[in-house]
Amino acid sequence: MKLLSDIIYKVRLEEIIGSTHMAISSVTFDSRKVKKDSLFIATRGTASDGHEFISKAIEGGAIAIVCEELPVTKNENVTYVKVTDSSYALGIIACNFFDNPSEKLKLVGITGTNGKTTTVTLLFNLFKSLGYSVGLISTVENKINNTVIPATHTTPDALTLNELLTTMYAQGCEYVFMEVSSHSVVQHRIAGLSFSGAIFSNITHDHLDYHKTFDEYIKAKKGFFDQLPNNAF
Repeated sequence: MKLLSDIIYKVRLEEIIGSTHMAISSVTFDSRKVKKDSLFIATRGTASDGHEFISKAIEGGAIAIVCEELPVTKNENVTYVKVTDSSYALGIIACNFFDNPSEKLKLVGITGTNGKTTTVTLLFNLFKSLGYSVGLISTVENKINNTVIPATHTTPDALTLNELLTTMYAQGCEYVFMEVSSHSVVQHRIAGLSFSGAIFSNITHDHLDYHKTFDEYIKAKKGFFDQLPNNAF
């Protein structure tokens, strides 16, 4: 359990209705996964808009809502947090909820059209052979040393990602090598993460069905490097 006030630390807030001094049991952006005393984040996806499920989330036990648009009818027992960008807020909130695991690890991200999986796998195997405890987050699989964890996306959603990094830290990992897709940058799945370094492999005319233009695709890749800490390589 964490206080809502601590969970929304560093989030770009526009308005708060209700108390932030409340204990939150879990965080989700899927109304089907809401539990008692949950924080529900209404994000806008390509297929659905989380704002349409705010009522359902409250019925399921959510006591706090993060959204870009406040509902017309409000529940007096629920706290509403209006933000500029729910997807970006989700990344920051996920980091806070899991005690910022990326700050406790040497997290290295690899981006590029081709070679991401190969590069992270080579680095993972190299550092493991040197005796380090290492984590891997890739399209093919996620690994903690020799233990395999199935992968569903090139870069998981922010909550899954921070939970995975927390597990890696708890199991003694020092280094984590992860693929960073252009989609994940634009969708703010890596928002709030503290990277020790970033590697760029290459860029070709791909993924334009999503990014529309090559220029936007380049900007997405550059966005990863723009958010690196000053001391990152």
